[in-house]
Amino acid sequence: MPGRTVAVALREAALRLAGGSDTARLDAEVLMAHALGVSRSDLLLRRMADAEPPAFAAWVERRARHEPIAYIVGEQEFFGLPFRVSPDVLIPRGDSEVLVERALALGEAPSRVLDCGVGSGALLLAVLAHRPEAVGVGIDRSAGALAVAQANAEALGLGTRARMVAADWTVPGWTRDIGAPFDLILANPPYVEEDADLAPSVRGYEPAGALFAGDDGLDDYRLLIPQLPSLLAAGGSALVEIGFTQAEPVSAIAREAGFAVSLHHDLAGRPRALELCVDG
Repeated sequence: MPGRTVAVALREAALRLAGGSDTARLDAEVLMAHALGVSRSDLLLRRMADAEPPAFAAWVERRARHEPIAYIVGEQEFFGLPFRVSPDVLIPRGDSEVLVERALALGEAPSRVLDCGVGSGALLLAVLAHRPEAVGVGIDRSAGALAVAQANAEALGLGTRARMVAADWTVPGWTRDIGAPFDLILANPPYVEEDADLAPSVRGYEPAGALFAGDDGLDDYRLLIPQLPSLLAAGGSALVEIGFTQAEPVSAIAREAGFAVSLHHDLAGRPRALELCVDG
């Protein structure tokens, strides 16, 4: 409706979104702030009497169809850094920040980092941003994901220290061009069961190839983890994200591959990452 103020448009958008979102008002405010090109606090303090921006109504309708806000606005913050995102990549989540925290807490800072399933580049680039002496390689089988990761590396000023490589750990010879060994390996592989009960915003929009890993969600762990020892430098470590019910089965896979395993929890107290070191 033409002539609406921001305040009216926000109120009506929150009502529109209330049936499908537990954070309807917040969703509306985030979309409005982005449409205006201002911070959310500036929106609420100074812009409520402004005219509704042209893009807002269409964005609300996209959100009403469960499209994630990050895809609508094209960005998501992770570990205090801005990342561009698209439907080619999973949306970075705060739960994954524990991998970065553990990487930065390692006794000896890594000089060479590999990210298996780099997606948006969030894990690799967050580590490199805090380890200026390190260089990294991100691999992915998705050309679209690699393009997003490369764009993020350049936007964050890390383009000269991060190299993105097309590689698929399910295909023999995938390690040929990555330049092993590495002091640190990061991995957030697909780990969702095929028949998992997922929110419509996840199942309907995020890339299936980065989500699903067989009937029990363990297929990629079974393939990837046994290959990691040959990619690690002496004394190196791997940090692998897991689903919160997967600590025991993935730990068993890792021990069978010769790793000593430590479990780390996310901020909600759920099992979220395994730290793997070659045993002995």
